[in-house]
Amino acid sequence: MIDFAATKSLFHLPEGIIYLDGNSLGPLPKKAAARAASVISDEWGDMLICGWNEAKWMEQPARVGDKIARLIGAVPGTVVMGDTLSIKVYQALASALELRPDRKVVMSDSGNFPTDLYMADGLIKSLGRGHVLKTPSPEQVEGLIDEDLAVLMLTHVDYRTGRMHDMQRITQKAHDAGALVIWDLAHSAGAVPVDLSGCKADFAVGCTYKYLNGGPGSPAFIYVRPDHVQHVRPALSGWLGHAAPFAFDPDYVPAPDISRMRVGTPPVIQMSVLETALEAWDGVTMTDIRARSVDLCEQFIAGVEARCPMLTLASPRDAAQRGSQVSFRFDQGYAVMQALIDRGLIGDFRAPDIIRFGFTPLYIDQDDVTAAIGILADVMAQRTWDCARFQKRQAVT
Repeated sequence: MIDFAATKSLFHLPEGIIYLDGNSLGPLPKKAAARAASVISDEWGDMLICGWNEAKWMEQPARVGDKIARLIGAVPGTVVMGDTLSIKVYQALASALELRPDRKVVMSDSGNFPTDLYMADGLIKSLGRGHVLKTPSPEQVEGLIDEDLAVLMLTHVDYRTGRMHDMQRITQKAHDAGALVIWDLAHSAGAVPVDLSGCKADFAVGCTYKYLNGGPGSPAFIYVRPDHVQHVRPALSGWLGHAAPFAFDPDYVPAPDISRMRVGTPPVIQMSVLETALEAWDGVTMTDIRARSVDLCEQFIAGVEARCPMLTLASPRDAAQRGSQVSFRFDQGYAVMQALIDRGLIGDFRAPDIIRFGFTPLYIDQDDVTAAIGILADVMAQRTWDCARFQKRQAVT
């Protein structure tokens, strides 16, 4: 059994704060600041450019990728780090479309995170080859998979509601129709068990600043199924994806492995923070994480529904269909969340009416959930949210 009290002690959690927003930005691992300072002073400062060899900066994207691979059911050597999630979405989709040149349909769903849809739309317009992007409701996706489909691009766990697609079943159905599948694991990696190898997913992408606690702007990852790698053209042909970057060949020759999905120079300081953050996962299994997550979410749902009848559950009631977050609907949801934050309970708001709470067992326990229910119940009963200062929208919600 995992000692969750021990994992909680690894994080800096401000006094008086209940942090239920790790599904948006994880808290600071206590070792992260020291690691960043060491990279700046001891590596960049003392080693200067020699740090690429002496501190193994060049190998870091693959080394960190292997650490994440363990958490998403991928084998070593199939995940590499770098760039942003938007860029990795673009790379994966461009590569997948080239593998299905005779098909023109890309399908996602209407609940997907907007940037995935923006990148798909932009890519399709740039290609100018007659591709179309379809976005049915999440519930309609499986029924619309057919032999016209080139690529199915889905976010595994819905960012608003936490609704979770059945990765195994949907991937198999898409493959049966001859399509490829891209999974966005932004709300899955470190939150729910994922088995990319077992379900034969073609591509996967994800960010690392949520459940993996890499810090704001920490680099994204991309996974390519091993039997696809040598057939995949990276689309963004950056020099670090070259087979021999320091040969300075004027012609691009992709690396023979997952490294071909690298683009530019890795963010060494930020990636070092992420590498340190991932130490919290040593000895932790996703099975244990999932069991504790379900318990915490069930406790929260039961408590809120008993004490806040004016809130409507937006997340699936069945835990098997839900990720590691719980969302409720309320027409003044933004103001409610501001009032909660003012009371030291941090979640977040997603338009138009969702208040969202993330449950991250590495540092959230039953006492936190009990306290959160009490604060939310008091804010709703007292109508604390109905105050002008809580109505003013900030840039980040």
